[in-house]
Amino acid sequence: MGHDENAVYLGHMLDMTRRAIDALAGRNRADYDADDILKLGLTHLVQVIGEAARKISPELPWRQIIGMRHRIVHDYMRVDEDILWEVVINDLPSLLPILERITPKEQG
Repeated sequence: MGHDENAVYLGHMLDMTRRAIDALAGRNRADYDADDILKLGLTHLVQVIGEAARKISPELPWRQIIGMRHRIVHDYMRVDEDILWEVVINDLPSLLPILERITPKEQG
């Protein structure tokens, strides 16, 4: 895979990571639990992040990132809400500065 393709996937990951973090800004767990559309949106964003990570040449702990997606979706349309919350609150904020550092500026 070429550098340009990696850059596109990194750009997608960076964008989706920022969107997921922003979606929970100022919200608590009760807000999250009460908002099915928010949970569906976050599920989609984490899935996109994991799928993009599968397509990138190794530079990061992609296995763990791809694992985020597998951890939240056990089978068709059955999401573990506790794990999804933990991923967006804890894992993505740690991933964000790494993505910001390695994503080419024109992609981010």
